[in-house]
Amino acid sequence: MPTLRTAHDEEGDLAASTESRGPAEAAEGHRDFGLSHQIIWDFVSISNHLEDIRRSWAKLFGISGSQWLILMAIDDLDQGGGVSVGDVSAKIHAVSTFVTTQTKVLERLGLINRVTSAADGRVVLMSLSDRARQQISDLSARWEALHAFIFRDFDAQSMNDVKSKLEMLKKRAKIAVARVAVES
Repeated sequence: MPTLRTAHDEEGDLAASTESRGPAEAAEGHRDFGLSHQIIWDFVSISNHLEDIRRSWAKLFGISGSQWLILMAIDDLDQGGGVSVGDVSAKIHAVSTFVTTQTKVLERLGLINRVTSAADGRVVLMSLSDRARQQISDLSARWEALHAFIFRDFDAQSMNDVKSKLEMLKKRAKIAVARVAVES
């Protein structure tokens, strides 16, 4: 009978997890390392294509690809009360000092608003400016067409399946980074 693994189990020692089960059992969930290697290269390729798209969209705003990514993270995260630098940093996987520096530039360009949180004076809350919202809205038809093209072969169920698998891989990749750092 399968056992339920906890988050603590997930973060256990990689070598111990494969040694304790033996090579045959360790490979049971994944037999084709050539295939996983190719999938990783596909992720690299997709990431590079998305970066090129991000740079193209950013160019329309006169900003960098990284600044565009920050704008999109703010747009995605903000539920009306602003979003913290820490939340944006976590979403885009960047250090908070970088996000702080870039958001100050975006504020000077009139694309975001930055205000100190009333609840905690140490926290800066960011939101898109009306100008940025309008510019993004003006691009919405192109944005939707791009998404429709990229995901045209996916129905709702397959999109949910892919999303769930990607979330699992993202979590495991984060754990793997920590393991590699410890082993280095």
